[in-house]
Amino acid sequence: MEPGEWIKKFAGEIGVEIPNDSEVDKLLDLAGVAAHASARTAAPIACWLAGQSDLTTDELIEVAGRVGG
Repeated sequence: MEPGEWIKKFAGEIGVEIPNDSEVDKLLDLAGVAAHASARTAAPIACWLAGQSDLTTDELIEVAGRVGG
């Protein structure tokens, strides 16, 4: 299954809207920063934490960059 299709189905099942293309790109950027600063396992956890935050994705990427040094 294509990622876009899987995300759409998953979002529908959990009752949330899918991110737009810009949001997807920023989430992937955030995941990349987390993974490169630490380990691959940091990426999905960082994205989950981001979902719990009120910060914008741009702010989250900035914070992730500071944390990673």
